[in-house]
Amino acid sequence: MMNKGFMMIGLGLVTSTLVGIAHAVEEGDPAPDFALPSIYADQPAIALADMPGKTVYVDFWASWCAPCLTSLPLYNDLYNKYRDQGLEVVAINVDNPIEDGLDFLLDTPLDFLIPSDPEGDMATQFSVIGMPSSYLIGPDGEVKLVHMGFRPTDMEMIEAAIVANLPD
Repeated sequence: MMNKGFMMIGLGLVTSTLVGIAHAVEEGDPAPDFALPSIYADQPAIALADMPGKTVYVDFWASWCAPCLTSLPLYNDLYNKYRDQGLEVVAINVDNPIEDGLDFLLDTPLDFLIPSDPEGDMATQFSVIGMPSSYLIGPDGEVKLVHMGFRPTDMEMIEAAIVANLPD
C-alpha cells in the first residue's frame, strides 16, 4: 500500500510534465493556490487564499514516510513558537485511505492545519516527487524555500528561513 500512494503521485507528475501542464515549483515562483478538505471530517476546508499576509509552511506527508513522522512533531514546535508572529503550518496528508493518516494523528496530535489530498491533486500541482516535500510561502505569496526530504539537522535552516520571512 505504501508504494501505491507514492506511485500515484509520481505518475501524476510524469503525466502533467509530459503534456506541459505543470513545472516544478521553485523558489521565487508564486505559490500554487489550494483548497482542500481537512483530514478531520468535522473541520472546515483549508485554503491558501484564507491566509493572506501570513507566512505559510506547506508540508506534504504520508503515514508510511518515516522522515515525515519525525518532522511533524518538530514542525508543531515551530508552529507553536511562531504562530503569534504570523506563521501557519499546513501539513497536507496524501494517504489513501485517509484513515492511515488519521491513525498516525491519534498517537501524534498536531496543532496546525492538516488538509487531506488522497488523490494527490495538490501534490501534482506542486510537482512533489518525494516525501516529505515542503514549501515556505512568504506573506507576498511567493515560494521562499523548497525543501525535499528531512533530517533533524535541517530544522535550524528551516527555522531561520521561517523567521526571515515572518510578516513585519
